[in-house]
Amino acid sequence: MSTLSSWLRGFALLVIAAVVLAVSGCGSMRPPEGISPVTPFDLARYEGRWYELARLDHSFERGMTDVSATYQRQADGSVRVVNRGFVTVKNEWRQAVGKALFTGDAQTASLKVSFFGPFYGGYHVAALDADYQWALVVGPDRSYCWILSRSKQLAPAVRGQLLARASALGIDTQALIWVTHERTDPQP
Repeated sequence: MSTLSSWLRGFALLVIAAVVLAVSGCGSMRPPEGISPVTPFDLARYEGRWYELARLDHSFERGMTDVSATYQRQADGSVRVVNRGFVTVKNEWRQAVGKALFTGDAQTASLKVSFFGPFYGGYHVAALDADYQWALVVGPDRSYCWILSRSKQLAPAVRGQLLARASALGIDTQALIWVTHERTDPQP
């Protein structure tokens, strides 16, 4: 009976651990405290290709240049996300295809994105040009930040405004990596 009791105790601990992980994972879908996603938000205007002009460093993009993200609404209401970039050390293009879902009302620019099956991370548009020409995006915490643009460069005044906005939100703007865009992506 002690073997069954030990097994049940171990199983109960496993279930508790799974619940704790699930609950903590759900918390990462919310924007960081003090950051409000853009509202109203129009996905139809956000769709299409964006160039990543700056980012905070993470292993999944390390060493990449010419990074872009393309967003496309799907029939089921989800958003197809295609991230592409050039890996300089391998001299090749790399692509990741993911899925994004709104975490609430589709008028609020707060989504969860997955490139790895059931595992999602927060994606929150914290600032957006009125004409949808640039965006400041944060992840589940302030260690994830991207500056996106419809063009491969920003006017100096706009760049300064975005840096000031990011800094006011608690983003370490000194740590931003400015992405070069010198290659022509073979895929439109």
